[in-house]
Amino acid sequence: MPLLLLLSVFVVATCGLIYELVAGTLASYLLGDSVTQFSTIIGVYLFSMGIGSYLSRFFNRNLVGWFIQIEILVGLVGGTSSSLLFLLFEQVASFRVLLYLLIGLTGTLVGLEIPLLMRILQGRFAFKDLVSQVFTFDYIGALLASIIFPLLLVPHLGLIKTSFFFGILNVAVALVVCLKFERETAWAPFLKASAVGVLLLLVAGFAGSEHIMRYSESLSYPDPVIYAKSSPYQRIVLTKSGRELRLFLNGNLQFSSADEYRYHEALVHPAMQAVGTPRQVLVLGGGDGLAVREILKYPSVQSVTVVDLDGAMTGLFSRNAMLLELNGRALLSPKVRVVNADAFGWLKEQRDTFDCIAVDFPDPSNYSVGKLYTHTLYRLLYRSLAPGGIAVIQATSPYVAPRSFWCVNATLRAAGFFTVPFHAYVPSFGDWGYVMALKHNGFRPPERYLPGLRFVDPATFRQMTVFPRDMAAVPTEVNKLNNQVLVHYFEREWGRYQE
Repeated sequence: MPLLLLLSVFVVATCGLIYELVAGTLASYLLGDSVTQFSTIIGVYLFSMGIGSYLSRFFNRNLVGWFIQIEILVGLVGGTSSSLLFLLFEQVASFRVLLYLLIGLTGTLVGLEIPLLMRILQGRFAFKDLVSQVFTFDYIGALLASIIFPLLLVPHLGLIKTSFFFGILNVAVALVVCLKFERETAWAPFLKASAVGVLLLLVAGFAGSEHIMRYSESLSYPDPVIYAKSSPYQRIVLTKSGRELRLFLNGNLQFSSADEYRYHEALVHPAMQAVGTPRQVLVLGGGDGLAVREILKYPSVQSVTVVDLDGAMTGLFSRNAMLLELNGRALLSPKVRVVNADAFGWLKEQRDTFDCIAVDFPDPSNYSVGKLYTHTLYRLLYRSLAPGGIAVIQATSPYVAPRSFWCVNATLRAAGFFTVPFHAYVPSFGDWGYVMALKHNGFRPPERYLPGLRFVDPATFRQMTVFPRDMAAVPTEVNKLNNQVLVHYFEREWGRYQE
């Protein structure tokens, strides 16, 4: 019996940390800024566990029965929480209130579990052995949860299935303890019936989790969702309306097939034309292959290296028929080498130089992406750029977020580059900004472009380099790894715009 209860400690600890990780990941998917979300959620969760631990002192009788009831409640609340949050994200006015209420409730219930178990085990072990064994099993369970969550659960089950699965484990513990301690437990028939009923509900939820996810995403996106998958790094969603495809990563629009040519022509062609005869080209990010499609239009190009963190992205855009048509099968070209790696680490290790580098990272909405816009990375970029080469960086909207845009420009200049900022209007996004970076101060606007381009030409590019007064340069700090000031600028400016 004591071994059974100690195993319960292990399961309880694993489930408790999983619910915390699910809440943090889900909040970062839906609300952005993963550092803030995880920090506040961990704080609220631990505080709530403290409340639960304090409340445990008021449970004096039928401790096994109370433990079983709390396990059933933890399984029910924790198991269904991610489904509720996904379903209600677009439906409630104060989503954060609901989020923290659920986290607080789950944390309070989890905080009750270990103190009650320790009191149940009190007469079966010496006190020093009791504390040692309970906390040993507790910490081992937490370690297991922290390892399997990013490596197995998110990529293979997703958040909703993960929640239901661990809810099932919690209720299974309650049911087993109820059966084993039936004689010591008041209300045993009621508790068994409750556990079986909640267990069936959670199993049904687990089986139908894909339907729940699809339905919740249908509420979040205006167009029908035709593809959705959680990778270890992000939630990838494709929608389709008529002939228009839209890609969303963690709920943020990445492109619309109706006008992505404007964005990618502006990103690629001014730099490529200014280089003249680029041979070795590097793309950082850009796992959709759309920038590569434009690069391959140049006969002089001998090789293109694409470094994108997420193999799920590059795999999708190398297999899906509609996406292959959109990117012209660019990632399958024999000239293209795809590397699924963190660009920061990859740049540190490699020693090749490139005639043109296109940096197409997502916007710096959190610190994990913000590091890819820092002075440190741009120094690595400087080392990787051939003499006479040009790098071009997407740099968010100079209209919505002028301080963010000019911070990118200032950081590139601090890294030793001469810069050419410009912007282009993309209907899906609005006015969007780019910065070209060179090792020398000799940029000449291209006087001709490839035939067949739909957007960029010499006259258009000259207009792109002109910034009206509401997008004019503003002084900013340099974005460094130890301050990540760009993330703060970005959050503040886009937050005001979306209010």
